Amino acid sequence: MKKEYDFSKGVRGKFYKENTKLNMPVYLEPEQLKFVEQLAKRKNKDLTVIVNELIIKSKRFVKSLQ
Repeated sequence: MKKEYDFSKGVRGKFYKENTKLNMPVYLEPEQLKFVEQLAKRKNKDLTVIVNELIIKSKRFVKSLQ
């Protein structure tokens, strides 16, 4: 690295996009991933669809306990 950098011609916020939504990756433990992959294959659905369905069902279950 240099001792100093010249930012005099820099533009503040050049790459800023208001209301940008970033999708963060989610990493599953190997055993959980295998389970979800098998379920997706069996149902002929995308992995993301299966994970979302499982989360929705879990949320409904938790809410029913409250």
